[in-house]
Amino acid sequence: MQRCHWVDEKSEIYKKYHDTEWGVPKYDDRDLFELLILESFQAGLSWLTVLKKREAFRIAYDNFDVQKVANYNQNKIDELLKNEKIIRSKNKILASINNAKIFIEIQKEYGSFCNYIWGFTNKKIVKNTDDKLPVSTELSDKISKDLKKRGMKYVGTVIVYSYLQAIGVVNDHEIGCFKY
Repeated sequence: MQRCHWVDEKSEIYKKYHDTEWGVPKYDDRDLFELLILESFQAGLSWLTVLKKREAFRIAYDNFDVQKVANYNQNKIDELLKNEKIIRSKNKILASINNAKIFIEIQKEYGSFCNYIWGFTNKKIVKNTDDKLPVSTELSDKISKDLKKRGMKYVGTVIVYSYLQAIGVVNDHEIGCFKY
């Protein structure tokens, strides 16, 4: 079975993520929030590092309940900073709480975050037709700019593009991949 070139065939967690999640359209706001937070923690690190810590993140972040995350206080921040099972970046932790608040504002404005994020493509999947994958596009530039204008952090165009791939708005499976 041929997969995208970036998949480490020795890593079961990476293969499973590629085969069952990456590029699969997601419409549930909890899933969309989880991946938005995880993508922001990935900045400067490998996605495999994040995947290995994903279950610990789910526990530490109350299964990515956006309402709970938006209300984290200093005690919770201190707890997260001491949690060796997750990525302990103070700036990223503070950004995740800030981004949760803005995520909720977007939900109120659009009825759901799903409506917001999928609205950029009129609910259509952008399918890659080239094995040369970009790291950003006009679409990720536009979404990044809007999220930043709303006050989100760690949502640069490269992170947003990875996010769009993860949630299936963009299907970047390579032409030879069985998921293409």
